[in-house]
Amino acid sequence: MKVAVIGGGSSYTPELINGFLARVHSFPMKELWLMDVLPERLEIVGRFAQRMVQAKGAPFQVHLTSDQREAVAGASYVTTQLRVGWMQARREDEYLGQRHGLIGQETTGVGGMAKALRTIPVILKLAEDMRELAPGALLVNFTNPAGLVTQALSQLAPDVPSVGVCNVPINMKMTLLAGLKEMGIEADAAQAQLDTLGLNHLTWHRGFTLDGEDMWPRLIEQYIQRLQAEPSAEWAPETINALKMIPNYYLHYFYHTAHKLAEQAQWPPSRAEAVMAIEDELLAQYGEPDRTKPPEGLMQRGGAYYSTVATQLLNAHYNDLGETHVVNVAHRGAVAGWPADWVLEMPCKVNRAGIEPIPTRPLPPTCFGLLAQVKMYELLTVDAAATGSRNAAYQALLAHPLGPPADKVQAVLDDMLATHRSYLPQFWS
Repeated sequence: MKVAVIGGGSSYTPELINGFLARVHSFPMKELWLMDVLPERLEIVGRFAQRMVQAKGAPFQVHLTSDQREAVAGASYVTTQLRVGWMQARREDEYLGQRHGLIGQETTGVGGMAKALRTIPVILKLAEDMRELAPGALLVNFTNPAGLVTQALSQLAPDVPSVGVCNVPINMKMTLLAGLKEMGIEADAAQAQLDTLGLNHLTWHRGFTLDGEDMWPRLIEQYIQRLQAEPSAEWAPETINALKMIPNYYLHYFYHTAHKLAEQAQWPPSRAEAVMAIEDELLAQYGEPDRTKPPEGLMQRGGAYYSTVATQLLNAHYNDLGETHVVNVAHRGAVAGWPADWVLEMPCKVNRAGIEPIPTRPLPPTCFGLLAQVKMYELLTVDAAATGSRNAAYQALLAHPLGPPADKVQAVLDDMLATHRSYLPQFWS
């Protein structure tokens, strides 16, 4: 069995290697192909990955290539962790927002839109290569904005099986398990199920069961009490009490916009600039010729439990386990009354047949109103990215709740397209 990683020079790759090494007995991969367009990154990260695998007895081979088609050919699974324009483009996305008085962030607001416009054509080209060279292979997308990219794949490459993954749900799952432990209830993650619904980075956590027993009333009460005891709590206790749900932390950008803008005003460093410094240190450590284990500093990079999310999903699919995973897929009617082609982040059964959304109740109006507005922005952005339509891009900015006021949309769009012109040929042909 062959697995391809597109963006194999990412600083996340060593964690992914650990995930595969932990599952060699149940996931019999023989070839792992790391593909990246930056030879120097691939050399450092790839050679470190090879040393990691060699130190564990070489249960599979790690191949390095800058040729996407070579990486994909004959693969059973293809995962993506790429960044078009690299970290410098992320920095540009952040400061694009800041200079227009808007949220500047990797996946949310104008920064997220800029990243989507750069990324969607690249992912669609990958799907095209998979269609030809690896028919039937599953594309597991970790590339941000993960939900929006998966929406594009679902719409424009429906014959290529795909799923979007994110580490936010598993982080919440582990947080809630820690809450149960404080109550004296020890539990394993495999016993627990998280009920989450929404869009990627726009979800609401609303249920948690342990071996089928509903633990949510106790957990939400514990959470509210903790908020009440902390003067600088992340959410107002009244908000959580009204919702009886815990918002995804990215909802701070929507619920506490002024606070986020105030934080942004203190840059530098922006998050991209902080990550660039962390990555410089990580790459230096990865290049140490005797190193065979990831450094502790990798956790500062973000993406906790990334290897768990990605490799557990592949393992569940390959071994037909029927496990429940919170992932991004078109819900296909699993949420009554919502358009079936909307890609949602929600619990799904994962088995050899594919990723099957589990029927669930819709979100209440207070959440659905925001979700629907952001989904309209997503659909317009998919259209703009795929066709180069400036009108669709204009409307996407107009629709986004964190977008500019109407009389500033054109200025922001012009700035966005000019800033990333070399990565947006569809708008400049």
